[in-house]
Amino acid sequence: MSIINHPGPEISEAMAAEIAERHFGLKGLKGRLASERDQNFHFGPQGQGAVLKIVNAAEPEDAIRFQVAMIRHVKEADPDLAVPLVRLSKSGEALPVIEDGKGGHHLIRAVDYLEGAPFAEAAKTPELLASFGSFLGRLDRALQSFGHVGAHRDLDWDLRKAGRSRARLAAIHEPEAREICDYFITRFETEIEPRLAKLRASVIHNDANDWNVLVSADGQAIAGLIDFGDALHTALICEMAVAAAYAVLDAEDPLGALSFMLAAYHREMPLQPDEVDLLFDLVAMRLVTSVTISAERAPRIADNPYLNISERPAWDMLRRLRRIDPFIAKAILRQACGFEVAPGAAKAAEWLTRNRKSLSPIWGRPLSNHCILQVPFGDASHPLVKAAAAMDVAACETAWQTLCKAENAELGIGPWGEKRAVYAGEMFQSKLIDKVRRTRHLGLDIFADAGTPVFTPLAGRVASVEIEKEPLGYGCVVLIEHEPEPGVTFSSLWGHLSHETAKHLKNGQMLSAGEKIGTLGSSQDNGGWLPHLHLQLVAYSTDDIGPIPGVGEESYLDVWAKLYPPAYDFAGLTPETFHRDGRPGDEIVALRRKTLLPNLSISFRKPLKMVRGEGVWLIADDGRAYLDCFNNVAHLGHTHPEIVEVIARESSRLNTNTRYLHDNMVDYAEKLGATLPGDLKVASFVCTGSEANDLMLRMARAKTGEKDMVVVDWAYHGHVAELIDISPYKYKRAGGAGRPSHVWEAQLPDTYRAPADWPIEEHGKRFAESVARQVEAIRKAGRKPAAFIAESIPSCAGQIFFPPHYLEEAYRIIREAGGICVADEVQVGFGRVGTHMWAFETQGIVPDVVTMGKPIGNGHPLAALVTTPDIAKAFNNGMEYFNTFGGNPVSCAIGLKVLEIIERDRLRDNAKAIGDYLMARFRDMQKRYEVIGDVRGMGLFLGLDLVTDRTTKAYATDFANRVVNLAREEGVLIGTDGPYDNVVKMRPAMIFTRREADLLCDVLDQAFARASAEA
Repeated sequence: MSIINHPGPEISEAMAAEIAERHFGLKGLKGRLASERDQNFHFGPQGQGAVLKIVNAAEPEDAIRFQVAMIRHVKEADPDLAVPLVRLSKSGEALPVIEDGKGGHHLIRAVDYLEGAPFAEAAKTPELLASFGSFLGRLDRALQSFGHVGAHRDLDWDLRKAGRSRARLAAIHEPEAREICDYFITRFETEIEPRLAKLRASVIHNDANDWNVLVSADGQAIAGLIDFGDALHTALICEMAVAAAYAVLDAEDPLGALSFMLAAYHREMPLQPDEVDLLFDLVAMRLVTSVTISAERAPRIADNPYLNISERPAWDMLRRLRRIDPFIAKAILRQACGFEVAPGAAKAAEWLTRNRKSLSPIWGRPLSNHCILQVPFGDASHPLVKAAAAMDVAACETAWQTLCKAENAELGIGPWGEKRAVYAGEMFQSKLIDKVRRTRHLGLDIFADAGTPVFTPLAGRVASVEIEKEPLGYGCVVLIEHEPEPGVTFSSLWGHLSHETAKHLKNGQMLSAGEKIGTLGSSQDNGGWLPHLHLQLVAYSTDDIGPIPGVGEESYLDVWAKLYPPAYDFAGLTPETFHRDGRPGDEIVALRRKTLLPNLSISFRKPLKMVRGEGVWLIADDGRAYLDCFNNVAHLGHTHPEIVEVIARESSRLNTNTRYLHDNMVDYAEKLGATLPGDLKVASFVCTGSEANDLMLRMARAKTGEKDMVVVDWAYHGHVAELIDISPYKYKRAGGAGRPSHVWEAQLPDTYRAPADWPIEEHGKRFAESVARQVEAIRKAGRKPAAFIAESIPSCAGQIFFPPHYLEEAYRIIREAGGICVADEVQVGFGRVGTHMWAFETQGIVPDVVTMGKPIGNGHPLAALVTTPDIAKAFNNGMEYFNTFGGNPVSCAIGLKVLEIIERDRLRDNAKAIGDYLMARFRDMQKRYEVIGDVRGMGLFLGLDLVTDRTTKAYATDFANRVVNLAREEGVLIGTDGPYDNVVKMRPAMIFTRREADLLCDVLDQAFARASAEA
């Protein structure tokens, strides 16, 4: 017979009083104490009381002696732990033997009576639960060094033997109750028991139920633990399982209560993830063991309050636990211990963050490139939300269209974690927390027209395709498993798709990155919602859509964030989409007017506040990402990670001037010179292109002794006074003082507007004749030219590409007159033209001085001048040249890295390939839009000359301005230039891809179509 079923002792109170006094000197019987299979009697005054235990005759003596030894060990290992001390008898024995008067013999023992209220009657505050967990952790830590032969017992209360409950199922007659027990027993047999045997084992108390645990008078801490009668050697995690089974019985949030206990236990006695993974099922199996034992014994011991007191609460809790997904429970408990909520979840999240730039768009173009409006589902008073809650789709769509029109929005967004008033139905009742609704959205909603196609950003396997027909369900929902690299697996859930989607997708089907998944469903087939996509990441591998919650409880938001992380990176959204910082744009404009120079310009009719750059994108404060096709300073893309790393590393070491020796400066001078032809080997480093050209003027004058400069009309060479004097783009416009007497303008070699009677092959020579005329004018004035300076491709003049042999002829003329020749590569250098590193090389010439800036440092203030030894020698006239910041170690390290990346990543080849592709697309557009008079470009330096008439070539300034602003509305940044601002110019980063080129062309096509229709 099992000890559980063995009759307990039947000692009367009178006899117990006599035994107590005879063996232990105890007096003052106060009454019986409850026990499952022994008898317990309370003696003595408060504070000095004791408990006499009459042990069940079926209890092995080794087990009883083990309990005594266990208590003594605990008091030695952790004296502050409140456990009942064992009292010795008058004869010095811990376990005397008595006769019960019926021929039976029983071991007896006396222990201190611990004061305190039963945990069962205390308010289960987080503080008390944590104290409970901490107490048990200390207890089990103390027991790690304890062993005893009597601890190895065969006891039905040992959770390793919980499978025995199946044999007791016949005693449960109610079908629902039996199904609940069968469910947990089956899980135990198939999933828990095989793993339980492999876990750490130890001696544990094994019965810290709510009547064996005592609470302090203030109800805030555990005052003691009693009744070591079920102690045994078993899996360590069973200690928490047994205690928690009773501690959470009346908890509204059982997993939350358990988490408080578990976290505190873990701090004292660290657990392992495999142990925590079994805890939820072990808690349930302790309750199953309890109710099945009670059911089996009910006919014999209906009056045993110890066994019956927790039966109804146990059944109530089992019903609640049955509704909880064990996987979710395991994640919550892992979180409490600081473990990864699901194996591989952190690795999946890290991979997504690291590789977000390589993902394909889920929409036709990057999601963040659209004008996005947040749908106000968090505002219960909003008409749209009221309509959605009432399932009035027509009213909902009307409210949404009104919002879109007012904000000029293309798409709507519903953020992850948003608290939504619309989740009010019965289906949103929590299974985890009693009387609580699930209100937090666990996906990313994207609102658009029904029929809009969506694409997978990453290759994957279709794990499941289902159609949910219930109101407020998903409609068609697709689950895709992704394994981007070995060891990294996660899934993406796509809800509210059209039923048509399910017709062409099959379970197991493989999808490539960028492949179409399906289309958005209408309200008729998406569960009755406003048309939208519910996109949710699942940070683990599963083929089962059903258990994945799309809406979660607020109190577990930290767990949901790890199991179902926000899909922002996956979808291609920027963090700024939902979090705007700093001053609003209007306020900044006002402050600029008040605190800055008034002649600082602002781009676009509606100014943009940019807060971040990334690759080819500039991100505005509202989170919208704009394709930057205009800013040629970020040559390698905005915030290139390697450049950022160099800046941080070198800045943390040293930043000083050129009067000290440093490797970086000479290494950079050597490598920069190696990219240039001929004798261009002597470098000087400055901070801006203007400084480089200013230094050039000093060198030209030092070399020639002359001051007169020949420049190309509409050229721009810098903002300092001397350079304004040689920049027609500045001195001929508003605020300019006109051409100085020492400056001579050569005709702009604009082949598109060359005289019609000039043979095309003679354009270079004919335009160079203008240079000769300026030289002759200088000669007649009794002087010689100091230098001829030309941008290798004039940018401000309108992206002008010199005709063949123009610079060859112009350089010959200048040099014969005694001047030097300068190539201004500030705008176009460093491989932008694709075929060559330097744009002047396309003309087959070698200048005497090359100035460079803008792209040289990828946004860092760095510029340079490179010249010949002969000119450098002439400049060395006794006056020191010193630039405080020019040539500092940080700047030179950045310059070196830029050169390395251009070469390593074959960015010149990319510039040529993408540039050729863009030119082909632009020429196709030219066939369809009469306003495009000329298409010109080389590599990633491109321009469209817009005219009102192709015959007269009159400047279409207003049209060009309209195209630029329309493109900006569509998320693409371009600009205009030229004497009449009629040339649309584009200078994207060298990392520009075919995908971005297509986006640029598509947006330009739309802009030209709209502008043409308006015109």
